[in-house]
Amino acid sequence: MYIELMREVTDEIIAAFEKLMPQLNHHLSAPTHDELQKMAASQATHVFFARLPDEHGQIVGSATLGTYRTPTGLHAWIEDVVVDRSARRKGVGRALTEACLEQARALGLSEVNLTSRSARCAANLLYQAMGFIRRETNLYRYSLQD
Repeated sequence: MYIELMREVTDEIIAAFEKLMPQLNHHLSAPTHDELQKMAASQATHVFFARLPDEHGQIVGSATLGTYRTPTGLHAWIEDVVVDRSARRKGVGRALTEACLEQARALGLSEVNLTSRSARCAANLLYQAMGFIRRETNLYRYSLQD
């Protein structure tokens, strides 16, 4: 399997997101070309893709490392880890998460956060097996939608 960082937006990447995003959450739609361009151009957004190691090199997963600065330093979250149904339980999620962690190390970060819905049992087991520690915290969300 090959892991690569998105540096430019192609029709293949757009098609991959159209297939992957509903598998992450059926309410989600794929990001637009313009949204993907902004991600590719951002120094704070690192979008990784997993490709099958065959002649087609089909994209079968994606994960994003997002970083931001506050007065307490540089922080990072792993977001939107999704693996195509056809490629699950083959190490794709682990490889994508490891790519995010390697990028975080290269940026000088000392820790990385992520969230995962409790219903995503396999993902939660993977993160725990990789050494992520469940935090005792309250995560709040305030909706800005009417």
